[in-house]
Amino acid sequence: MSDVSNRENDDLNSLTPTRSGGLAAWSIRHPVGVSMIALAVLVLGLFAIDRLAIDLHPHIIYPEIRVRILDPGVPATVMEDRVTRQLEEQLAITEDAIAVQSSTSQGVASVDLSFAYGKDIDIALRDASTRLDRAKRFLPDSINPPIIYKRDPSQIPVVEFVVSSPVRDAVELRTWTDDVLRKWFLNLPGVAAAEVGGGLVREVHIIPDQQRMAGVGLSMQDLIDAVQRGNREDPVGRLQMSSHELSGRISGRFTDLKQMRELPLQLASGRVIPLGEIARVRDAHADERLRVRANGIAGVKLSIQKQPNANTVSVVNGVEDRLKWLKDKALLPDDIDIITVSDQSIYIRQALQNSALAAASGAVLAMLVVYLFLGNLRRTLIIGTAIPIAIMVTFILMSISGLTLNIMTLGGLALGIGMLVDNTIVMLENMYRHQRKGEAGLDAGINAAREVYSPIVASTSTNLSAVLPFLFIGGLTGLLFRELIITISAAILASMVIALTLVPALAARVTSLRQSRLRQVIDSGMQATQKQYSRLVSAELRVAWLIPLLFIAGLVFALPQLTGGKQVFLPKMDDGRITLRLSADPGTTLDEMDRITAVIEDMIRDRDEVESVFVLAGGFIFGRSQREVPNRTTMTVQLVPLAQRDVSSTEWMSMIKMQIAEQKIAGLKVRITQRGIRGIRTSRGDDDISLRIQGPSLSVLEDIADSLLLRLKAVDGLTNLSHSSDEDHLELSIRIDRERAGELGLDVQTISQTVQIALEGSLISDYIEGDRAYEVRLRLPQDEVGNQQQLRSIVLFPAGSGRATVRLGDVADIVLAETPATIMRDNQMRIIEVSASVGEALTLAEALQGIDEVLAQMQLPAGYTIYEGGAKQLLQQGRQLTMILLGLALMLVFVVMAVQYESLRDPLIIMLSVPFAAIGVALGIKLTGLPLSMPVWLGMIMLAGIVVNNAIVLVEYIRQLRERGRSLNDAIIEAAAVRLRPILMTTLTTVVGMLPLALALGEGAEMLQPLAVAIVSGLSFSMLVTLLLVPAVYRLVHAYAARATAGSAAASG
Repeated sequence: MSDVSNRENDDLNSLTPTRSGGLAAWSIRHPVGVSMIALAVLVLGLFAIDRLAIDLHPHIIYPEIRVRILDPGVPATVMEDRVTRQLEEQLAITEDAIAVQSSTSQGVASVDLSFAYGKDIDIALRDASTRLDRAKRFLPDSINPPIIYKRDPSQIPVVEFVVSSPVRDAVELRTWTDDVLRKWFLNLPGVAAAEVGGGLVREVHIIPDQQRMAGVGLSMQDLIDAVQRGNREDPVGRLQMSSHELSGRISGRFTDLKQMRELPLQLASGRVIPLGEIARVRDAHADERLRVRANGIAGVKLSIQKQPNANTVSVVNGVEDRLKWLKDKALLPDDIDIITVSDQSIYIRQALQNSALAAASGAVLAMLVVYLFLGNLRRTLIIGTAIPIAIMVTFILMSISGLTLNIMTLGGLALGIGMLVDNTIVMLENMYRHQRKGEAGLDAGINAAREVYSPIVASTSTNLSAVLPFLFIGGLTGLLFRELIITISAAILASMVIALTLVPALAARVTSLRQSRLRQVIDSGMQATQKQYSRLVSAELRVAWLIPLLFIAGLVFALPQLTGGKQVFLPKMDDGRITLRLSADPGTTLDEMDRITAVIEDMIRDRDEVESVFVLAGGFIFGRSQREVPNRTTMTVQLVPLAQRDVSSTEWMSMIKMQIAEQKIAGLKVRITQRGIRGIRTSRGDDDISLRIQGPSLSVLEDIADSLLLRLKAVDGLTNLSHSSDEDHLELSIRIDRERAGELGLDVQTISQTVQIALEGSLISDYIEGDRAYEVRLRLPQDEVGNQQQLRSIVLFPAGSGRATVRLGDVADIVLAETPATIMRDNQMRIIEVSASVGEALTLAEALQGIDEVLAQMQLPAGYTIYEGGAKQLLQQGRQLTMILLGLALMLVFVVMAVQYESLRDPLIIMLSVPFAAIGVALGIKLTGLPLSMPVWLGMIMLAGIVVNNAIVLVEYIRQLRERGRSLNDAIIEAAAVRLRPILMTTLTTVVGMLPLALALGEGAEMLQPLAVAIVSGLSFSMLVTLLLVPAVYRLVHAYAARATAGSAAASG
């Protein structure tokens, strides 16, 4: 045994415990009770795990409400005037709304209401719904029912299928999917909706003969009135008899199409003719506006949405089990093929498995380190027992707090495992030391518990002090990281409880002092290391002033890495899901767009790393509604898992973009983006960068946007550059000669109705077959309105009788006019949005800096301004928040230590170890090439509570030795040597426990890797700070204090 170890034992013998040992001493005396409580905790923990919902991230609901209104075929300018303005005026006065923005395009208007974070979004939805009800009075009758919903990422479908069949036509397939398949999923646990899109929807078409109608004197309105009056089912009251009564109804609905054809029409002459004499009635379908494909196979899309608090994995499992049951029961026809095109549970499973593996491997590595230092398997197994029990306590606390099992909470467990081992090591090592001193029976355990009871509580308090301030933050940061902080806090509390109960209860019964060969080797190595370290400390105390200068110099060199390095708000996650948005020249037909799409689709499907390709040609589908844009296609590509491919999603996007460019398809624009974290947005726009140009004239706004786009191309790393008005649509502008129309007995409403019937048709009634209603559409034959000349020839019917037939060309001019494809508004004023994606070689902060330099060089006309859509503000708020939280964490840690020591001098010395841990963080970020992000700052704040623990261990023992009469230098040298082993043990166990997470192996690790890297690198370097800087600073401060005290005494003497 070395001199250092002998002095350690002598000093420990001379210590007179002043504490009772508290909970730890009670646990040693009641091992059976503690073991039974631990068993109960284990069982309760297993129940708690089963109750925890599983998802990728914590449940996030943005404080935003969206209202969407569809009116197919209506030009953007008309939608803006008739719908968007009315909605904005009513919704803008919703209580607590802080911003309103809208986007209007052909046939669709969307209005977004924003609220401050912290607003009860359900109350906001109720208030906005009330405003929407008032706005309906001002909206046209032709619109589809308005849709209002929360911007809730949980509404993104958890699984999507494409249903196809080689023998059914598109109408039959859509009808079967809608009427049969969809309904099998509606009542599954956790399913909120099963929505069908694409395919062809069955309709009944009434196709009138204009010439025959004109000949018999019937107008379109006459036809509409006849169908609506003849296809009714009305209640007629009750027939009351002496003993009972019967309710009555008129059964006037069409039961088949023959009845519809035979509907009698009354002519002005009194003659009655059947509908079939002037019109064809046929079983048809709505026009094909969209085409859905999966891996080249046409079909119908089926989307499953989950309830907000439902377990994603359980919902998907339930859907898959139901599909298997349908197949087993032969309820799924043989010709039906169901292809999965999106499954959120796959990535969630992989991410959670990787997080769980990181936690488990971290625990194993931590136990290995403990075994290497203790050299005793039974004592190592005590810590191995403590880890799962502590995890179960954490699960119980998570369940009580209503948390979910996601990568944040599992990451918190992985981070907490390394930290929770520290307290158990302190207790176990101290008890072993007392047993080696020869103390008998339970006395060794009780005496050891008395010594470390207070330090364990103090170190737990400092750890909690560093992380608890995060519970008081709001915004997106709070939504994302609150569950992580709660989990880590629960793990820290659990580690303290286990260290003060189960560990002493078990360790007091392990009395074997036999040293293995491994322990003897490690002890010899540690003794040699302690001797060398003692000499090093002795030497540095002679030049104590030099050590702080060296560390300060290191901090100066490290700060630029932490202040001027690459910065992003959140790291990117690679789930292999990539979206391609293709747009062709305005006016491109669906057939032509589909042909262009097929070229790109085949090229992508030929790549080995592609798992599936889902195509929506001709528009977009959301829920049961769809937006029809013939010259656009959305293509969703799912790559194989990251471990099975050689390229990242970003690299793959670059390669595909080059391949598409090589095709040289005229007029084709391609926008390729990676979805990133499910539903999470860092600005008010839908892309990384959103710049808004506001001003009175749309043409001037377009000129400014074009100029800005040209300048932004000089910023390296920006991709997908575009603006909201970079595409115009051609529309038919029918200009009516009001005077001429009035002379002929026509008004604008009559002309508008007739033209609508000619082009789109008009829904005039419904036809019920079985338990399903189908729309009845009145429309002209498509071959009669195939061009502008034919449109001029459609027949208009004067209001009076006996008038000559009038055609559209007699009262109107038809011209082609360019209109904006999309009109955006912010706070009820027109804007143009310039958007861009940030490439892999560029961070968001660098992109914003480059954009600021571009904007500084632009001269804007009076009355026009450019402002950023929120990403810059989010970054600035993140930095400010970090500084505030770091300051608060440091203050709370200092307060805890000041209370413990009843002094300010030693806590100040201990706190000096905190800022120098930033050197390690800077080195870790530099070596790994990670950008600065919120997880890095969170890791630095957590370090404030972790790194002081080693300094506390060292300073506390120096103070005890000085109280026993050691000189300042001797106390520092001896304490440093004695505490070298526990400092190395606690640091290494924490570092190796977090190492799997820092290595970011597998999917889902990208979010927490920066946090783990910050803690691992910062804690590793802080060990050097504790072992080298703290002794030197302690020497300088206390020597100065001694001289000052001596000087004061001499002066007073």
